Amino acid sequence: MSAGRPLTRVERKKFNRAEHERKIQKDLIAQHGNDLGNFYFWLRLMNIRGTQAFRDGDTSFIRDVALALQNVYSRHGG
Repeated sequence: MSAGRPLTRVERKKFNRAEHERKIQKDLIAQHGNDLGNFYFWLRLMNIRGTQAFRDGDTSFIRDVALALQNVYSRHGG
């Protein structure tokens, strides 16, 4: 429930997607450790939502995820 009312179909879909992504991130961090788990999570997120964003023409999402991947990589890759 949100604001004392049931969620709409669109709100429920966004909520379920966010919950699913949090579960994926938690599982990857538990399996691989904090840094590598976050790196794998961002790769997975780019794979799932980046394709959708590309089809919709939303380059800002792709840019944000690529920046997050670069930040994690630069901390550990060189």
